[in-house]
Amino acid sequence: MVEDKDTTVFELDEEDFDTVMASDITFNGSIKFAQPFMIKGKVNGTIEATSDLYIDSGAEVNADISANRVLVKGKVKGNITGKKMIFVTASGSVEGDLTTAQVVLEPGSKFSGSCTMTKDLQGGAR
Repeated sequence: MVEDKDTTVFELDEEDFDTVMASDITFNGSIKFAQPFMIKGKVNGTIEATSDLYIDSGAEVNADISANRVLVKGKVKGNITGKKMIFVTASGSVEGDLTTAQVVLEPGSKFSGSCTMTKDLQGGAR
């Protein structure tokens, strides 16, 4: 894992999150949040956040995502905009475009799309 203060949320356990969407939940629609959020289930729709998003290894997300930092351990189909960082682990896969200031693709991760690295996405994630 990258040694960086921006990755500390990625070292948290499930009990460290205020909100965790359990693995047996399927959600269709728009999710908006301001505190770190963990997805273990299935989401179809859009995700907008002013905080961090953690997509766990069993999760399946079919959504365009906008968040501060995004950790992908599961599967994402959709475009991701991360104000600070997008991190795709070895177990993660992304099918969509990435826009962020910093991107990390661990060896073994799967990525299909384009990547645009910006100097800074001030004004929040879009």
